[in-house]
Amino acid sequence: MQPYPFRMAQFPISNRPRAATLRTTRRTALAAGFTALVTSGMPAWAKSSNFFASNDLPIGAQLYTLGDNVEKDLHGSFDRLAEIGFRSVQLSGLHGHNVSDLRKAADLSGLKITSIHLGDTDLGSSADDAMRLADDLAVLGTREVVMRMFIFPRDVARKPDEPFRGWLDRAVREQGAGLWQRTAALLNARGELLREAGVALSYHNHNCEFAPVGDTTGWGILMQETEPDFVSFEVDVGWVAAAGLDPVNFITSMAGRTRLMHVKDISAQTQPNFGFEQVSAAIGSGIIDWAALLPAAYQAGVRQFYVEQEPPFEGGRFEALAKGYAFLAR
Repeated sequence: MQPYPFRMAQFPISNRPRAATLRTTRRTALAAGFTALVTSGMPAWAKSSNFFASNDLPIGAQLYTLGDNVEKDLHGSFDRLAEIGFRSVQLSGLHGHNVSDLRKAADLSGLKITSIHLGDTDLGSSADDAMRLADDLAVLGTREVVMRMFIFPRDVARKPDEPFRGWLDRAVREQGAGLWQRTAALLNARGELLREAGVALSYHNHNCEFAPVGDTTGWGILMQETEPDFVSFEVDVGWVAAAGLDPVNFITSMAGRTRLMHVKDISAQTQPNFGFEQVSAAIGSGIIDWAALLPAAYQAGVRQFYVEQEPPFEGGRFEALAKGYAFLAR
């Protein structure tokens, strides 16, 4: 949840040889192994569903899950994702690299970069900024950008020893409806400029959007005040569930305004809240009814699905993504 500046740091590409056949063999074996492990204890309906294959959809990975692994080892991280079976990724900023190096690494690993999360200031403020961003996205190979959260509350001071999530929750509540109105206005302005540059803009939710704000919610303000021609939404169903909402009903209500989804599960230990709290769970082991949710999301217009998990992890970050992939690819 920390800011990810859209910076252009230079990192040299290593000219490592690629053994395509060996990599494919390892990738297939790893994916099959995790699939067997995860599906061994599943109910019959879960084993027989084949949502992604039947709809010819890739299973993507949100790289926020990997923490600083991508920054430290770009090629190794992308290779491991490809070995698991992923074919598309959503960036969380540039992970300390430049767009050319990210694209080259993705191509070498057989991955497609299909969208990117950016902060409010990364979206620029002028038509020239929009064109520069569009040019960078073209290098990455995507025309999809997602504003990862509301306008960051830089003007609210953090108290000494105040936890980050606690401060962010307080800042959102202190700023009230104005925060959501300013965010909606920014999305409209940037969305119009980016659309002219051939780029689609979406907004990604947490759970704070669903807290009461007067007689509405932050989400209600965003939906009411954003222009559908310029702004779409990426639904994070884990945060929707953490807010105490039914993800199936919620995604159904978003028909026509959403194209992307974060595939995230939460534990039944999660107490409904609006303050950035959840108890994470491997996909398929939590409370979300995926057999109902995935088809509902497709009917609502979602075509890009990204596996994501919040820390802490059982067994590590790559293992969390592998378990999520195996559950969805069964």
